[in-house]
Amino acid sequence: MSRILLFNKPYNVICQFSRDGLHPTLADYISMPDFYPAGRLDTDSEGLLVLTDDGKLQHRITDPQHKLPKTYWVQVEGVPDEAALAQLCHGVSLKDGVTRPTQARLMDEPTILWPRNPPIRERKNIPASWLELTIREGKNRQVRRMTAAVGFPTLRLIRYRIGEWSLDELESGMWRQSLFQ
Repeated sequence: MSRILLFNKPYNVICQFSRDGLHPTLADYISMPDFYPAGRLDTDSEGLLVLTDDGKLQHRITDPQHKLPKTYWVQVEGVPDEAALAQLCHGVSLKDGVTRPTQARLMDEPTILWPRNPPIRERKNIPASWLELTIREGKNRQVRRMTAAVGFPTLRLIRYRIGEWSLDELESGMWRQSLFQ
């Protein structure tokens, strides 16, 4: 039985325990020894980060052969049309290759959102909308690059789910411990 921590990473926090002198780190939020992140989230992304004290489980979570689906809530500039959603679903051509097919749909603004500090930039004449994207790979800054490639730049990116784990009932900056069999 392995122990895991589910952490709702705030904006501007780096996914490491060692300090870089510029940003808050996981050590500012989690004081559990011997836990390590299974994957990463960019500093400017928010949401679910899974940590574990089991190296084999950490490898399994991050291994491309066992890639767990990851669901993101993405606030984008503009309102994607059916063509943009279809392109996201079928795969987007990026500089490092074509992405795997994804699940993509427009969604209402999530009801469990917390304020982001600093807030996203808003433009008076360009609306913003929300997408739910589920991917099964993890290229560097993939979701941001995908939405930009189809003409809808990401304003806010929140990872909501990894496999069976989700942000449900987990406020920004908070964590909870669980067991994994």
